[in-house]
Amino acid sequence: MKQLIILAGGKGTRLKDRLGDLPKPMIPIAGKPLLEHQVELAKKYGFNDLIFFVHYRSDMIEKHFGDGKKFGVQIKYILETEPLGTAGAVLAGFESLADRFLVMYGDSWLDTPYAPVVEAFRASGQPALMTVFRNEGKWDAANIVFAGGRIVVYDKVRRDSAMRHIDYGLGAFRATAFAPRGLAPGEGTAFDLASVYQELLAAGNLAGFDVGGRFYEIGSPAGLEETREYLSARGNITQ
Repeated sequence: MKQLIILAGGKGTRLKDRLGDLPKPMIPIAGKPLLEHQVELAKKYGFNDLIFFVHYRSDMIEKHFGDGKKFGVQIKYILETEPLGTAGAVLAGFESLADRFLVMYGDSWLDTPYAPVVEAFRASGQPALMTVFRNEGKWDAANIVFAGGRIVVYDKVRRDSAMRHIDYGLGAFRATAFAPRGLAPGEGTAFDLASVYQELLAAGNLAGFDVGGRFYEIGSPAGLEETREYLSARGNITQ
């Protein structure tokens, strides 16, 4: 299992004053784009087959990363000609997917080893696994009831007082999990990962894994500053 998909099509509307014309994953943090930090981390954890799903200013991303060789990885690009949603984009690139792969967002920093996630996914025998962590409503609203090592409830709209965990942002999937609702691979219908997770959970086909730590994200000015402070203090992630 060496393939990592990074959803890097974001425009960064809430950060327009800071981003200018940059696509959100390319905003500089600790001397390099966040997306480059993600590539380095993927390489560190043995994931060298990367697919970038791109949309806004994809030319900037491709110019910076090329085929990935200078970063020690292989990078393929799949262009969304129109926004397809986080799951719709992956479905549109179905033919490029490995049988098993990881998915993460291009605006997040997920400081957790991948190997335990992969092992938990394999051991579960399920077509998908969602990583979670117990945030108690900090950094974002809790949206998961996680008990006995399993996800009991996942809902980003209807809150429950029993929710203590949140979706961490790193998912493990088999490719077949991305053909829900009878849609044909590559059909390009707009829908999000949340709906895929909910359908899998309802069918009893979603595993869960508590990573035990928080995520960082650059989707808001406050999140951007937190991420900058954290990565600047952390130094070289490849060591």
